[in-house]
Amino acid sequence: MSVDTQRTNTGRPLTSRGRQTRERIVTAAAELMLDTGVAGTTMEDVRARAGVSSSQIYHYFADKDALVRAVVDHQDESIVGAHEAIFADIDSLDGLRDWCRGIVEYQRLGGCSGGCPLGSLGVQLAETDPDARAAVARALSRWERAITQGYAAMQARDVLPAHVDTATLAKSTLASLQGGLLMAQIQRSTAPLEAALDAVVAHARLLAGRSAS
Repeated sequence: MSVDTQRTNTGRPLTSRGRQTRERIVTAAAELMLDTGVAGTTMEDVRARAGVSSSQIYHYFADKDALVRAVVDHQDESIVGAHEAIFADIDSLDGLRDWCRGIVEYQRLGGCSGGCPLGSLGVQLAETDPDARAAVARALSRWERAITQGYAAMQARDVLPAHVDTATLAKSTLASLQGGLLMAQIQRSTAPLEAALDAVVAHARLLAGRSAS
């Protein structure tokens, strides 16, 4: 179920100020859910973090479930949207390697806390909120398509052979990333993430018929 960010809970169109208030609420909820989990985040917590009244929150969201789905959409746009832009410019093995290194460095700077905000939501909601689970699944599929675009660009430049299934390669890449992020979060070390992403680059190099550098 997609969330209409242009309307209130009752279906009324939002003003510019209303959109800003709604976004502040969603951002506050996203931060709290990353820090303390979905179950550990209350509407009162969100109200305090966003600096709004309870009536303002319920003006935009009928209940916590509606807010959770808005947070999923927020993370979709923030994370997957950013990776769409990144992979639109990746057309080489060096570009893929640099992307992997950037992710590792970002996690190192953050102390490996939080993991992937989108993946974390998926794990927490998969068995309790079918609508939210489906929204996370759509976001991950969108992420796969973005990665596929990068691999397809490599094919267009003859970096990867034409027979390579870029969609399957992208799925494997995203699975490696998510698994590496989860282990890095649990172990508070970038080592498992580095290992997972090094394997991604090594596999791509093998498919390209090149030795690892």
